[in-house]
Amino acid sequence: MKNTVKNILLVGVGGQGTILASKILSEGLLSAGYDVKMSEIHGMSQRGGNVSTQIRFGDKIRSPIVDKGEADIIVAFEKMEALRWFEYLKPGGQMVINDFEIPSAPISRGLVAYPKGILEELSEKAKVSVVRAGEIAEKLGNARAMNIVLLGALVKALHIGGIDWKALVRGNVKANFAELNLRAFEAGEAVM
Repeated sequence: MKNTVKNILLVGVGGQGTILASKILSEGLLSAGYDVKMSEIHGMSQRGGNVSTQIRFGDKIRSPIVDKGEADIIVAFEKMEALRWFEYLKPGGQMVINDFEIPSAPISRGLVAYPKGILEELSEKAKVSVVRAGEIAEKLGNARAMNIVLLGALVKALHIGGIDWKALVRGNVKANFAELNLRAFEAGEAVM
């Protein structure tokens, strides 16, 4: 194990499965012998508000908090969340962005427009991998599996071997959705 601390942010909107993906990731990192600290903020998640999870892992972690400019990887489950959390990415860090839009309440009411050109703007500033996780999950049979598609993409981006991710996915989802989620995880790995 390297003596390097890694900082990861998973950001999305309530109902997208951000917390489940974070839980599986944390369990996997723990099983590999890393010290892992995780912090989650739900906001008004049950009403479509922000959800963010901060995960830090390495030999010895004292705090789960990732400060601005410290995230090695940010996984955005929704495009506007990528823009909102960009300042947390460290120079040379990577963003994995789901090409998916969930209009906020002001946008839904027609008070403001959904920002245009988010992916292009962020791609000019950082290393960005765009994943069409919603489309991939829908083709597999259930759009709600997009969180596991994104988890697969993140795991591939982290380059950490020796973890039985499939067993972890199977152990954290309902049995009747296990095969779908395993295919979603593999599809996420394949896009990176």
